[in-house]
Amino acid sequence: MLAKTFGSAVYGVNAKMITIEVQVGQGMHFHIVGLADSAVKESEHRVEASLKYFNYKMPRQKVIVNMAPADIRKEGSAYDLPIALCILQSSEQISSVHNLEDYVIMGELSLDGKLRPIKGVLPIAIEVRKQGFKGFVLPAENAKEAAIVNNIDVIPVETLEEAIAFFEGKSSIEPLVVDTRDLFFTTQNEYDADFEHVQGQENIKRALEIAAAGGHNAIMIGPPGAGKTMLAKRIPSILPPLSLPEALETTKIHSVAGKLGTHMGLVSRRPYRAPHHSISDAALVGGGSFPQPGEISLAHNGILFLDELPEFKRTVLEVMRQPLEERKVSISRAKLTVEFPANFMLIASMNPCPCGYYNHPDKECVCGPGVVQKYLNKISGPLLDRIDLHVEVTPVTFDQIASTRKSESSAQIRERVIRARERQLERFKDNKEIYSNAMMPPEMVKKICTIEPAGTALLRTAMDRLGLSARAYDRILKVSRTIADLAGSDEIRVEHLAEAIQYRSLDRENWAG
Repeated sequence: MLAKTFGSAVYGVNAKMITIEVQVGQGMHFHIVGLADSAVKESEHRVEASLKYFNYKMPRQKVIVNMAPADIRKEGSAYDLPIALCILQSSEQISSVHNLEDYVIMGELSLDGKLRPIKGVLPIAIEVRKQGFKGFVLPAENAKEAAIVNNIDVIPVETLEEAIAFFEGKSSIEPLVVDTRDLFFTTQNEYDADFEHVQGQENIKRALEIAAAGGHNAIMIGPPGAGKTMLAKRIPSILPPLSLPEALETTKIHSVAGKLGTHMGLVSRRPYRAPHHSISDAALVGGGSFPQPGEISLAHNGILFLDELPEFKRTVLEVMRQPLEERKVSISRAKLTVEFPANFMLIASMNPCPCGYYNHPDKECVCGPGVVQKYLNKISGPLLDRIDLHVEVTPVTFDQIASTRKSESSAQIRERVIRARERQLERFKDNKEIYSNAMMPPEMVKKICTIEPAGTALLRTAMDRLGLSARAYDRILKVSRTIADLAGSDEIRVEHLAEAIQYRSLDRENWAG
């Protein structure tokens, strides 16, 4: 007798349907065919132990499990549950099941028949609805994540026995329903860190507000203990809230990577990722023999913070150049190519020199001649070219630390950022690929960032006197456009340009020289 049901395999951030067929016939041995990896083939032992636990038997006959299409690689232990159910039906240990083919079934079995959570549930649930299946049977711990997708029955089960009883009609399981919008809007403004707890550093807060308003990448340069990491952790709290489509896209990536955790549904807050400087190329951009998203994709629609930037390996930093420009990363292997989105804000921090005290107002730098420049040269020109704001962070004074005056809260700053983003959305409404000033290509910069003659003269003087490089020109115009948006101005005025020019510290030819 042939039994058939459906599972799914995730490639990139999208899912493909897998047909699972089981036939029990004359002969011996257990065979899984259809390009399955070791974890799938080991399901024989997990399934057998689970069946015995609930007083069922693994057939002592020839069992063939076919997973189609046969040319698509299947990975992981999530096919245990559909294989077990098909074996029971094919061996006629359960006979009244007629609706296995109406559902997509996924779940990893433990030896006592309990179901463990799996990865990639959200993209699978989206594909289940797209393909017109009645529902999705899966581990209870993943049910909230799948229930984000409406118009399908999400059936949470905790054990193999529960799944058998459901398909035999001996028990009914109510489909889980989640109010996605309520879940989304009640949690999207909850942040642990707030700018109101930061004393002093008003100029740095202003620079980060500009970065958030225009989606600009920024780097903070300053001595140890000046507050660079503390400030970076608070940037998500001033970014505009995620839209529902952005939240779904972000959740898909975290689901595929297995980073959602159990009992968690929609990602409602902008991600903040801060990898250690010992990270490998593949861990940052994604990869592996079966490609998984890296840190830059996990930071999609949020912040990627690289602390102590010069300490990262040169190769790691260089692989970021293309994703920073194209806002996606393509990973190619011999048999497949997957694409992960990577639209993130890069926030970096660094000491100005190895000892950390170059340009410090009180402490003397002990680095030898040329050491400071050599340290800065660890960061390549092409990478710096993609960072719009260079901010010098100075230590806070005792009076600022001891002050009881309350600083401006993240909510107040966020209101200004949202207004500036709304102006940009209106400006770029005819171009769906661009929705912030940082994303403007050079030809659009010339068209949109027009400046008056006085501004042109100021920019010429700045480039000559400060020794600014040619690559700073477009960046200054983009940042000045964002400053004008924050001020509610349609034109880029001289004061907007003057403020933008001061955020190009590392472009000065005499800096650290």
